[in-house]
Amino acid sequence: MERKPVASKRTTPFNPQTFLAKVRLGKTLLQARKHQLIFSQGDAADAVFYIQAGQVKLTVVSQQGKEAVVAILERGSFFGESCLAGHLSRLATATAFGDTTLVRLDKNVMIRLLHDQPTFAELFMTYLLAHNIRIQEDLVDQLFNSSEKRLARVLLLMAHFGKEGKSEAIIPKISQEVLAEMVGTTRSRVSFFMNKFRKLGFLEYNGGVHVHSSLLSIVLHD
Repeated sequence: MERKPVASKRTTPFNPQTFLAKVRLGKTLLQARKHQLIFSQGDAADAVFYIQAGQVKLTVVSQQGKEAVVAILERGSFFGESCLAGHLSRLATATAFGDTTLVRLDKNVMIRLLHDQPTFAELFMTYLLAHNIRIQEDLVDQLFNSSEKRLARVLLLMAHFGKEGKSEAIIPKISQEVLAEMVGTTRSRVSFFMNKFRKLGFLEYNGGVHVHSSLLSIVLHD
């Protein structure tokens, strides 16, 4: 007797937005305008945030008053997760980098979701591991690379170079002051290198910064 082939089951990719939409208690949907403060360094750490749309800038200020941009987080990112590790106060300041939609999850709700929902917990852990690797790469970049290489790497990362087959993309408008804070150099140096990259054909200005894959040569050059 001929056996009929068994149809393979297609699993639907986990959608965090759909999942979080079903959470009722301990969740708040927030709309933040450009430059709107979400929380400040030193505030009580009592919730985790998820970015549904837009971008969020994280900054830290030293005891000497020097400010640095830690990260520009995009859609699909979590932040404020240090509260899950026992931190009672915020380690950074979070500001909307553009018009942004956020999901705020109370700390106790987030803990319960991670405990009761393994698929969500897997997504969150995957994000944390990728984020941790990015932090390590940033540290190595700061320790060993020139400001020119660091700027090129930041531009390529913001353009999602190498992800989903992308070789070039347009970065939304970002000031040279912010780029300088992310790279750890002065605005004048950023301006110098941006002009250099443009003249070499590595990028162009067209409704934003259009980054070409050829910019990778700066990062790979010894």
